[in-house]
Amino acid sequence: MRLLWSLPKAAPALLRHLAAYMDLASLDIARSQREIAAELLASAIVAICVMFALLMGCLAVVAYTWDTPYRLSAIAWLAGGFVVLAVVAAAYRSKAARTRSQFLASVRRQWQQDRVLLEHMLSSDEE
Repeated sequence: MRLLWSLPKAAPALLRHLAAYMDLASLDIARSQREIAAELLASAIVAICVMFALLMGCLAVVAYTWDTPYRLSAIAWLAGGFVVLAVVAAAYRSKAARTRSQFLASVRRQWQQDRVLLEHMLSSDEE
């Protein structure tokens, strides 16, 4: 019963906290959007540039070794190099995914702090 009587006192604080949570959530979402957009743009630019550079490099190697007995081994070495590059890129991508900031992290952190205060405030009114 005391909980119902303490609700009008707690309502303004709860509304302020809800508004603050919405602000924190909007900031976290904006930061996540910026991070994802920057990551996608950088990935697209790198992918396009690497693709053209590799294509030109492979073409140069094949053209240089075409009339020699090394043309098949040159093509095999190019394929092996691409496999190694793919493994390194996959390892880098997994590392980058682990270090990215957690979605709505500041809202979660603030809620953990406020939940303790709210429980304390509501439990002190019942005594």
